[in-house]
This record gives sequence, C-alpha cells and structure tokens, in this order.
Amino acid sequence: MSQKPAKSTRLSRLWLKSLLLLLLSAAVYVAVATYLNGEPEVMMSEIEPVFVSQCVTAPSSRVLDSEGRLRVGVWNIYKQQKKGWQQDLTELARRSELMLLQEAKLNAGFHQYLDGSSLHLVMAKAFSLLKSPVGVMNLATEQARDACAYHAVEPWIRFAKSTLISRYPLSNGQTLLVVNLHGINFDWQLKSYRAQWQQIVQKINLHQGPVILGGDFNTWRGQRMAYIEQLAHQLRLKEAVYEEDKRHRVFGLPLDHLYYRGLNLMMAESFTSGASDHNPIWAEFKLKPGAH
Repeated sequence: MSQKPAKSTRLSRLWLKSLLLLLLSAAVYVAVATYLNGEPEVMMSEIEPVFVSQCVTAPSSRVLDSEGRLRVGVWNIYKQQKKGWQQDLTELARRSELMLLQEAKLNAGFHQYLDGSSLHLVMAKAFSLLKSPVGVMNLATEQARDACAYHAVEPWIRFAKSTLISRYPLSNGQTLLVVNLHGINFDWQLKSYRAQWQQIVQKINLHQGPVILGGDFNTWRGQRMAYIEQLAHQLRLKEAVYEEDKRHRVFGLPLDHLYYRGLNLMMAESFTSGASDHNPIWAEFKLKPGAH
C-alpha cells in the first residue's frame, strides 16, 4: 500500500528537479545572450578599428554619388557561411557606390576581404560570436559623415537585431540619410517589431534630404508587410519596383526591401545568388537638383 505514494513522491521530485533545471538553463541562456548583445555600438573604419559608443562622426567626407548617379545594393549575407560570398560581394561592389548588408560577420575572413578592397565600412553590432561582431553593415566608396547604432532584442531568442542610421554628403549639396535595418523575426504580436521601427521613424521624419531605407525586414506575414506599407506612406517613401524580382520569399512574401525618398529611381532588380539564403537587391538612382 505504501509503494504508490513513494512512487508518486519520486515522480514529483523528478518533475521539480526538471523544472528547476529548465529554469536555470533559461536564466543562463538569457544572461549569455544579454552579455553577447552588449550595448548598441557602431564602428567606422576611418576612426578606429574597434567598436565605440552608440554614435560616431567622421573628421571629413567626400560626396558619395558619382556625377549625380547613386547605385545601391542590399543583401543579407548570411554571416558568410556559404561559398562564393566574396565573388558575389565583389560583383555587387563593382556596380555600387553603397551596399547595405545584413547578418554581416566581421571575422578574419571578412577583414581579409576588406583589406583587399578600397571600401569604407560602417557597422552596427547586434551581438558577438567568438569575438566576431555580427550585425548590419554599410560598405561604400566614401566614408559616412556620421552614424548611429540601435538595438532591438528578439522576444524569444533574446539575441539582438541592429539598425544603422548614417549620413553621406551628395554632390547636389544635400545629405543622404541611409537606414540599414534587420527586422525582428520571432514576434507574433508585433509589439517589439513596431518598437524597433519606431526607433527610426522620427529620424526619417526630421531629415530634409534624400532617404534610402533598406534591409531584411522579415516581412513573412501580411500584418508585417501592412505595417511597413503604412510607415512608408507616413514617411513619404516609395518602394523600388524591380525589373526582375528574385527576392527570397516566405509564405509568398519578400523579406528584403529597398525604399527611397527624394531620389529618381532609374532601375532596380533582384538577382539570384547561391552564396546566401537571400538574394541581393540592386538599384540605380539619379539625384534631384538640390541646394548648392
């Protein structure tokens, strides 16, 4: 008669130990993720080869466009995990003054790639893996005038996504505001997703010149896409229309986007790449007359 209560007690103790172990593991995971996220930090290759405070300013800068022409690439590079990323990135760089990368991992291989190029780097770190920063990155033919980094933490996995807001001088006397964003992915109610976007809405609203907004927005759901379209209307942004659209899709919806304001779109396309789980976007713009 006493065996059943004893067995029940053992099961209760086992269940309690399992629960405590699960809670401890979750606490350790959150602590590790928080440590790896750190604070929002930005790196600009012209200043120091280390991450500094949330915002940096360059000592001087030249115009980004080439005689009124501005060519822009957008690509989630998948932490350079697939073969051929160097070749595809080189080809994208060959035809661009500005590239907006997401999931860029600043490891030894990427440093080596940059050493062999004349590109200028600005990066907003999301988190670090084995001392290699991962986040969004601008590569450009000229350095940014200034840049700021922002964090948004994934509600479930607790790792951060980063946003980079930078400015570049243009030959028509205007300043180009560039927003490079990797959108929060695991947020069904979109509370954190909306909060991430609200970090940049005021910045775009206050800017008087042209705007480029691009990145992997993780718009795999109709509600997400509808929210971005609402913001674009509010901010007077237009989305690039692609002559050929090979953007990666989930549930039929594209994840990667390029929006603009205050520029004339000449052409845009998205082409396939085997070097990432996303396909690159490329567009050519022409500057509008500005104040000289």
